[in-house]
Order: sequence, then C-alpha cells, then structure tokens
Amino acid sequence: MADDDDGAPVEAEFVETENSELIIARVENKTRQVERLLRLLQYTEALQIALEDAPTKTRDERCKSANWVLVHRVLMATKDVDGLLTNLNSEYYDLLMKYLYRGLATGDRPTCDQCLRLHEKLTQIAGMGCIMRALADTWNVV
Repeated sequence: MADDDDGAPVEAEFVETENSELIIARVENKTRQVERLLRLLQYTEALQIALEDAPTKTRDERCKSANWVLVHRVLMATKDVDGLLTNLNSEYYDLLMKYLYRGLATGDRPTCDQCLRLHEKLTQIAGMGCIMRALADTWNVV
C-alpha cells in the first residue's frame, strides 16, 4: 500500500482486464476441449487447458467459479496423480496450488482427499516455494 499526500494509506487500484461475458465464453470453449481430452484419457493436457488463461484478473466470482468447476472436473477424473503432475508444464505449478487450496476450502470429502494427494505430490515436485507463492499471492486469487 502506498500513502497519499495526507499520509493515509491508498489501496492499489485493481483494473478489470476483460468483461465477464468474454471470460465465461472462453471458459465454455475450454470446457469443450477439456471434455474431449478427458474422453481420450489425456488428463495432463486437459489440466493444462483448464489452467490456461485462468481468470485471475477479474473480481467476478462467476468467472472464477466457472474455471474452478473446469479444473475440479479434471482433478477428480484422474486416478494417476503421479503421471498427471510429472508431465505438467512447470509454469502451472503455482496456479494449480491455488486451485488445490480452493478445493480444500470446499470441505467436500472426495475433493479434499484428491486435493491433499495432489498437494503432497506437487510439493515434492515444485518444492515449498510453490506453497509460499500460492499463499502469499493475494492479487491473482482463483
């Protein structure tokens, strides 16, 4: 936070980069691609598409929830956690960690169980820094 001329704190200005309808349309398009990949049992590719262009630059909860549903669909479809994360592009590690914490926050037993399995494996692959970055990043929350 910065201070204005009076010494009072001024919040950083958040700028919406896209409108909600455009984001929802993009998530719907990704959903079709992900469903096709899941039918082909290509879980890692499906996860990468679900994580691409995640709506982190919006405050619209509908957009964030729509993408969470897509990521959740992939996470729950896979049984091979090791294979899923071993082949995942490393640029998605921090974002996936954020989604895992969102999944843990649901309180849904099967979702939490899967998120914990993935959390353990992702921490082994990406290290403790991945956890710290996911928890510390309050700007790009999913």
